Amino acid sequence: MTSPTSPTSPAARTALDLTADLPVPALEDLYRDLHSHPELSLAEHRTAARLADSLRKSGYETTEGVGGTGVVGVLRSGDGPTVLLRADMDALPVSEGTGLPYASTVPGVMHACGHDLHVTWLAGAAQALAAGRDTWRGTLVLVGQPAEETGEGARAMLADGLYERFPRPDALLAQHAAPGPAGLYPHIPGLIMSASTDVDIVVHGRGGHGSRPETTVDPVVTAAYIVTRLQTVVSREIAARDSAVLTVGVIEAGTRHNIIPTTARIALNLRTQSDGVRDRMLAAIRRIAQGECLAAGCPREPEIRVGATFPVTVNDATLDERVASVHREVFGAGTVLDPGPAMGSEDFAHLATDQLPYAYWFVTTTPGEVWNAAEGGDDLMAKLAAVPSNHSPLFAPDLSTVAPGVRTLVSGALAVLSAGTDGARVAGG
Repeated sequence: MTSPTSPTSPAARTALDLTADLPVPALEDLYRDLHSHPELSLAEHRTAARLADSLRKSGYETTEGVGGTGVVGVLRSGDGPTVLLRADMDALPVSEGTGLPYASTVPGVMHACGHDLHVTWLAGAAQALAAGRDTWRGTLVLVGQPAEETGEGARAMLADGLYERFPRPDALLAQHAAPGPAGLYPHIPGLIMSASTDVDIVVHGRGGHGSRPETTVDPVVTAAYIVTRLQTVVSREIAARDSAVLTVGVIEAGTRHNIIPTTARIALNLRTQSDGVRDRMLAAIRRIAQGECLAAGCPREPEIRVGATFPVTVNDATLDERVASVHREVFGAGTVLDPGPAMGSEDFAHLATDQLPYAYWFVTTTPGEVWNAAEGGDDLMAKLAAVPSNHSPLFAPDLSTVAPGVRTLVSGALAVLSAGTDGARVAGG
């Protein structure tokens, strides 16, 4: 990791000036409070209220209840590009196991994906950019988005008139907390995150007594065959050059030991990086489920339903490089790297209607002591597999990343906004 050299671009210099005296203790308190009070998708009322209050105090025209619980803050500073900064707000149905003094106080609910940190970063960036509004020209649209985890939030805000009620952005920016030694800022021009597709399969059998299986059609056995056969979809039907993941997340059937049930349910999740691979996997799932049910003599065909979907996240390469270039100046060239696309998914791309350009990057947040103690030696990928990741009950970002995460958003925004001193465009959307 290299130390930053003296920045030369107006965006980098201004970003360092505007974030030199961040109210870090107050931001850390905000983070601890949000972490202690997680809220599930479309129920982020308290979180939204805290963000809205912070935006109003920073001088933003603030609207709540957009798309349910979404928050939008607008700040204008003369003529220039419009930049949207987004933070997602929802937590997960995960029981926290970190043991932190500010751990979740809500049973079975936890900020296991870092969205509490995202809201804190956005609130801090809002303060810094508002305090330094004489250094830039344009319009800021700050979005606190609900329901990222369920894939509903971005579309709900759009359906509620996000771009009719508020300025339409020329560029969209977002970032996500990720495992890895605190202090890295992965940028990937082009494809950065995969599409996600949920699939539910219901197998219909014929129930009966466990002592007389010959009078039944056992849906549990059929479901087991389907699950086993599904493991061949990626390994035998998808080309090695194409990345794909098929996960069986749920198997549900039965009520008692000696009752053969009537139905069994299988819930799948697919991760793909192209529509063609996704369509091929869906066709294979339908064929396998129908074939196994036919072989078992099920009284009717299986029900196969495609549920929640997330799009691929594909950065605008030019915009992403502009932001990455400023991040290199602010944090040091060695802190910005390209690890290649991730199999995780996001609904952020839904906000980029009509192909609006966007840049999305990661901020690594694993505490130093956790990273150093992890198995794997000098092998980065081995250590990444060993430390708590997003959605883990042990996921606990380092508080030292509060200020840098604010700085990444501020410098990213300034890479797109016009310089206030002479009106010259620092970087285009």
